[in-house]
Amino acid sequence: MTDMRAFRDAVGDWAAGSPGGPASELAVRLRVRTAVLLEGPSDLAAVETLAARYGRDLPAEGVCVIPMGGAMNVGRYATLLGPPGLGLRLAGLCDVGEQRFYDRALEGVGAPRRGFFTCATDLEDELIRALGVARVEEVLRAEGDLPAWHTFVRQPAQHGRPPHHQMRRFLGTKKGRKIRYGHLLVEALEPGNVPAPLHDLLAHLQPER
Repeated sequence: MTDMRAFRDAVGDWAAGSPGGPASELAVRLRVRTAVLLEGPSDLAAVETLAARYGRDLPAEGVCVIPMGGAMNVGRYATLLGPPGLGLRLAGLCDVGEQRFYDRALEGVGAPRRGFFTCATDLEDELIRALGVARVEEVLRAEGDLPAWHTFVRQPAQHGRPPHHQMRRFLGTKKGRKIRYGHLLVEALEPGNVPAPLHDLLAHLQPER
């Protein structure tokens, strides 16, 4: 895992303008075959948690999960990691509102779209819908965040909004909360209730026979 994190960090440095040599060398040494492109660290937490629940060791399978720091960066990462760059198989999740950026980027590098799965709004919304607000509140209670949630929903701006929209907004109101709950909400899922985009991504990443 540590070595794959080093590769992830090297790719991030490369995308920011540093030389690509370290990423290329690590890709060869670690036998990386697939890069999973995600918008941010909360998506990373969710994917890695679900993989662990399924008994999957993604680094051992040659899969590196990479948060890009926003959907607008997908073109850069697809160019570096896909056919024009390291030649890795590309996969990932995207929000429906950002799908056009992914489609354009993948077409531009000649990479197939079939490994990318679209969330109806975003992954947090998918997880909240799968669990239901009442179950998410149980998770909040266990984490000591229920009083903050109750204070949040009493704010005038939240009046009249659907509860799952309120919950999605609440998870983004404090730094680090989305990442923490990306892990916790996946842990709370029943095995048969995993949101389709997340389930389908992990299924797509099954090792090639």
